[in-house]
Amino acid sequence: MVKLSVILPFFNVQRYAPEALKSLRANARDDFEFILVDDCSSDGTREILERAAEDLPGAVLIRREESGVSAARNTGIDAARGEYLTFLDGDDWVAPGYFARLVSSIEELGCDFVRTDHVRCTGTERVVHRVPYGRRDTVLSPRDVILPGNRSTPVDYPYSWAGVYHRRLVERGLLHFPENLHTAEDRPWIWRLHREAESFAVAGRLLGIFYRRGVTSSLTQIGDVRQLDFIPAFDQVVAETQADRDAALFLPKAVRTYCAIIAHHLNTIEKFEPAVARKLRSMSAAALRRLPQDVLDEALDSMDLERSSRLRRLRRRPAPLSEAAPA
Repeated sequence: MVKLSVILPFFNVQRYAPEALKSLRANARDDFEFILVDDCSSDGTREILERAAEDLPGAVLIRREESGVSAARNTGIDAARGEYLTFLDGDDWVAPGYFARLVSSIEELGCDFVRTDHVRCTGTERVVHRVPYGRRDTVLSPRDVILPGNRSTPVDYPYSWAGVYHRRLVERGLLHFPENLHTAEDRPWIWRLHREAESFAVAGRLLGIFYRRGVTSSLTQIGDVRQLDFIPAFDQVVAETQADRDAALFLPKAVRTYCAIIAHHLNTIEKFEPAVARKLRSMSAAALRRLPQDVLDEALDSMDLERSSRLRRLRRRPAPLSEAAPA
């Protein structure tokens, strides 16, 4: 029986894939499988994965004909045979023995999913980023840690690879990603997990996943129209939260987070081409007007003056119908 399935989408990461694969070799175990999903790479990544499929213990190679990180992860989820599942991106890596410790953690805790800290790597800089929740190695209800609304909580830590998940979440339809989104696909995903899963924990002394920032091919570094998918992503978060039995409790958090993300993108608008920047402004204005206005007013009142003033001005901005609705 396969104990753990590690799902890795690869898209044009020829430079970094060998390090990711080397780290898998240092984690291989007879009951682990590594599902390598080639997401239509065109830079030599495919050949690297073909060689790995021959000599990496537990490797399963899947080639996709259409690109998309959510669909690539979903393809891996559908192929996974493990009792537990986790993720790793093709330009990141893990420490030797990390996956064995990850499995031990969720087996000892006996919960639906476990979240872990990670090391963010930018060039030669290494910074530990922690799950924004203090209690460790304690099984809790995921719904109980969504709030408070004015501080970072586990739903603001959406990284799918920073954790491990029991197969029952797949069977309940909670682990798949929305395939219509190019970026921010993990935002609706993490909110759904915390609203609908039954139990989770934050691992204590478990650090071993290395997240590479600043990769030029990463969508988080590219200022094109795909970056604007954060708008339909948070529209989905808000809509699903409005349908929740505790909507009155959770909706202010969802709306305030949406506002903070809009403000962040406006603050870095210079990275976008002029046409995309104009679309960002018009789509953001329309998004603000779609939100429940009483909840939005409360969210803006709770933010600092600079951001709240900017968002209030944006809300009053006319938005052409052709640009107002998300693609």
